[in-house]
Amino acid sequence: MSDFKDLADRYIATWNEPDAGARRAAVASLWAEDGTYTDPLASVAGHDAIAALIAGAREQFPGFAFRLLGPVDGHHDIGRFAWELVPEAGGESVVEGSDVAVVGEDGRITGVFGFLDKVPASQ
Repeated sequence: MSDFKDLADRYIATWNEPDAGARRAAVASLWAEDGTYTDPLASVAGHDAIAALIAGAREQFPGFAFRLLGPVDGHHDIGRFAWELVPEAGGESVVEGSDVAVVGEDGRITGVFGFLDKVPASQ
């Protein structure tokens, strides 16, 4: 079994990484080459697509940071955790969700399945 708390911490740090090169390296370290990310708004595969997706989220929410929300849980090769997107200066979350990550034998993510529990109201 993987250390899912460490995995979730690295995952969140990757989403918060401001430097594109460091973020791309973190994606390669965290995800298998053919790893996937799927949520209600996106379905991508591979390091380049995952890094681009994260960059897009960072561009959409400048000045915000992802934070773990509650405990990290896991068994076998599956981990789950909740997260929130909050202003870096403090305040209420604008987005909350939970992710389920499947981990391969090498300890890298083969797939993430995300769910959005709180989203900004459409205008």
